[in-house]
Amino acid sequence: MTTSTRAPRTDEPASALLSTLAAQGATGALSTESGIVYLATGHVVHVESAVTPDLGDLLTHSGALAPDGWWEAIDQAGRRCRVGRQLVDSGQLPVGALELCHLGALFDAAYFVLAHDGPALRFRPGAAHWLGAVRAVPVDTVLRESRRRRELLHRIWPEPAVDRAPLARVPGPDAADLPARRGRTLAQVDGVRTAAQIATALACRTFHTLVELRRLAAAGLVAPVAPLVPAPAPTPAPPVSAEPGPPPRPTAPDEPDTALLRRLLHALEAL
Repeated sequence: MTTSTRAPRTDEPASALLSTLAAQGATGALSTESGIVYLATGHVVHVESAVTPDLGDLLTHSGALAPDGWWEAIDQAGRRCRVGRQLVDSGQLPVGALELCHLGALFDAAYFVLAHDGPALRFRPGAAHWLGAVRAVPVDTVLRESRRRRELLHRIWPEPAVDRAPLARVPGPDAADLPARRGRTLAQVDGVRTAAQIATALACRTFHTLVELRRLAAAGLVAPVAPLVPAPAPTPAPPVSAEPGPPPRPTAPDEPDTALLRRLLHALEAL
């Protein structure tokens, strides 16, 4: 028996479809423009996004797990979707530490995937993440937490560009006497790194880093780097002809009134 793929409507928000899938007790992967939500029997078991550090980054950069141990677990249990279980069974990580770090990564990624509630792109029934089940979270809890984070960050500083764009320091304001965590966050702002890259460098959850970065933006200490504007394409040269042509017209455009009078004059001459 073949399982049919439920194709979401293009205008259906991801949160709405996620609630529908939860009510159906669905298992699979729901893709959006910002990431993927993995479900097992209607519960969220993992969320990943390209703009947040993944679980391996958080575990290895914090020193909770050696990089070799992380990759060894993936090699041994990735195809069976039991990487998390392998980390615990091999004695490399206590189950409580794994669950705590996993929940942090899950909610961080869910904020980016669901906070702006873009359209769902695709649902793949039966798809599972290679990490395997660590801690299942009800869909309502994930949606509620994503909204809470969005509202909190908006109260601190209402410009969401801070979350994704490369950030640079703003010259002028005094950065002395900042709280320790905020000062460490500011030290990582170099005009190139995004919030997710700063969080990875600090081995910190993305949301905590976003809180500090938005506070720094509200204080006038950091700002998103403006995207580069591509240079206009050069105007192609006119084709070369052996026949002598009329002298080139002046490049400066006529004023609107002058151009109108010129067209009227030509029309009268034609009559």
